[in-house]
This record gives sequence, C-alpha cells and structure tokens, in this order.
Amino acid sequence: MSSTLITRIGTLVTNDPALGDGGPLGLIEDAALVLDGGTVAWAGRAADAPDADERHDAGGRAVIPGFVDSHSHLVFAGDRTAEFNARMSGRAYSAGGIRTTVAATRAASDSELEANLTHYLDEALRQGTTTFETKSGYGLTVADEARALRIAARHTEEVTYLGAHIVSPDFAEDPAAYVALVTGEMLDACAPHARWVDVFCEKGAFDGDQARAVLTAGMAKGLVPRVHANQLTYGPGVQLAVELDAASADHCTHLTDQDVDALASGSTVATLLPGAEFSTRAEWPDARRLIDAGVTVALSTDCNPGSSFTSSVPFCIALAVRDMGMTPDEAVWSATAGGAAALRRTDIGRLSPGARADLAVLDAPSHVHLAYRPGVPLVREVWRRGARAV
Repeated sequence: MSSTLITRIGTLVTNDPALGDGGPLGLIEDAALVLDGGTVAWAGRAADAPDADERHDAGGRAVIPGFVDSHSHLVFAGDRTAEFNARMSGRAYSAGGIRTTVAATRAASDSELEANLTHYLDEALRQGTTTFETKSGYGLTVADEARALRIAARHTEEVTYLGAHIVSPDFAEDPAAYVALVTGEMLDACAPHARWVDVFCEKGAFDGDQARAVLTAGMAKGLVPRVHANQLTYGPGVQLAVELDAASADHCTHLTDQDVDALASGSTVATLLPGAEFSTRAEWPDARRLIDAGVTVALSTDCNPGSSFTSSVPFCIALAVRDMGMTPDEAVWSATAGGAAALRRTDIGRLSPGARADLAVLDAPSHVHLAYRPGVPLVREVWRRGARAV
C-alpha cells in the first residue's frame, strides 16, 4: 500500500503525551499524519512533515483516533419500543426485559441476525467507531449462543461469550442447571469463537457465586473475563472483577468506597455506559469520583435494543461531560484510549507511530466540539487501517 500524508490538521489528538500538549491527549496544533499501509508512520507539526506518495488536505479540521466501543450487544433481532415507551412513562427498568429480545433472536435466521449486525456497524462507523466489541447473550441455548458468536467473529476480533446474560427462560425454575449448562456444554461450543467471557452479576440475573463459576470456567478455556457489574444496585461484581483481573468492570453505577479503592489498585478498567442511564432514567455513574481516585475509565455505548439503543459514541461523550463530571478531554480519551485499555489493546486508541491507522476527521477545529455541539453529526471522514472508509 502507498503512504498518505494527511496535512492541514487543525488539532490532532494523538493520545501520546510525548508527542504534544494537553496531558494524556498529546495535542498537536497545525499538525499532520503520515499513514503507511495500515499504520501510523509519523505524527507532528505540518511544517515538519515528511513526503508521502499521496496527500490529503484536512482543511483545518480536528483529527482524533477512531472510537473504540468496548461494550455492545449487536447480535439480536427485534426491538423493544413498547418497553422504552412504558419506561419513559414511569415504569422502572429491570433485567427481565431481555427475555423479549431472546424470543425474537431465537426466531431469526442467521442472515437476518447478520444483516442487523452489519446495519448497526455501518451506523457506528459513520459516527467514528473503528473498533468494537460485541457479545452473545440473546440466544441462551447452546446452538443460539454459538451461532451469535460465529456471526460476530466474522466482523470483529473482540467477541464476548455472554451466555450468562440472564437465566434462560427455559431454566426459570432451575437456575443452577442453567449455570451448569453455561459453564459446560455451552462454553465448550462457544469458546472457540470468543476472546472474552462475561456475566451479568446483578439482582435478577446472577449472584456473586454464580458469576464466579461462570468466569472461572471461561478462564479455564482461555477466555479473558469482563463483568457487567454494579449497574442496578450495589453488589459483588466490581470486587469479583478486580479479584479475577478482569479487563473491565462495566456500568459501575453503584460503587462503595471499597469498590473504588479496588479498581484504583488493580488493572481492571471501569467502563461507563451513559446511554444506559439516559435510556432508563437511572442514576448517573460518578466518573469524577473514579478519575480522581486514579481509576482508568472507558466510555462505551452499550448499544442494545433494551436499555441503550444508541450506536453513537459522540452522544455518550456529550452525556459524560454534561452529567457524569468528565471534562471534554477526559471523555474523548476514555472513548478512544480508554476503550483500547478495556480491550487490553495497545495498537488502537492512539495516533502515534506504530499504531493502527484508525482515525476520524471532525467537521470542527477541536475535539471539544464533540461535547460542545451535542447531537450534531461532526464526523466528516473515517479512516480505518489507513484507508478512507467514510
């Protein structure tokens, strides 16, 4: 592949403090990038840029790393409009609504599920997302969970086995038997298609002991844990995630001081999902408390048909700044480098030499406009692996 010089960048977010100003964002004004094949070869001031085979003029616009959406649920069928409408009319959110999506997903064909997945991936790409994680969890049978992961794996490396989303309706009277299935036959069928194992550790889903059994069984098969933790209530999810060195504890809405201390002392990333709080009218996670304690924070969409039906990382950035105590710089970092940390990746979430050439060009002079102009489609171009995709 030929090399490309992207020049006349107004503000470049590198997420490499050694390259520029602005703390962890490593900001460079009047900047340029050289992409060589699928990687970043050079980043710096436009006046110092080396030659390249091709030239692309950014027109004074801001350039940021492509968003890393480290938590989504995109293999599903149907929607839950009626549930959302009822919730916005006063009904409380609970974990049980997942069963509606389970029924629709089981009834859908493979081609229908894949078409739905690619629709939302294209939607996310147009909004700047260049890497995404997605999960199973809406089949809850051996065959349906395995096919969800096979479909997902055709579109991303970041595939998560979530057979333990809720107890399958087929096992409503015998949760222990369902845990045995999730940690046995279902795991055997799903592990070859996944990188991660996850569990919804929550009232109405799986308690601490059940969650530990699911995660440790997955780890024994070579899967790396991540945990839906402390979304609806205080509970053992965060502590379990840190104890097992999970890559991420996701939601983190209801935290004790001990939970925050545990996250700060370990390597587990706290992934915050403000779309869920927006769509359920729930209490916002306190990002400021976590950041001030030294916890690594990621922002993600949690795109799913029940509790956060958005694929827009820019929308989540605006929510995090407005309602979760994050600065615009912190929110952009968390949606890029933070998401990469939640996936234990060092090749994405930054625009410095050696990184994958995934980037978004904003129709604005600064990344701050993502929070400053909420709801405006600011992503003008998206480049993935060194080639323009949007």
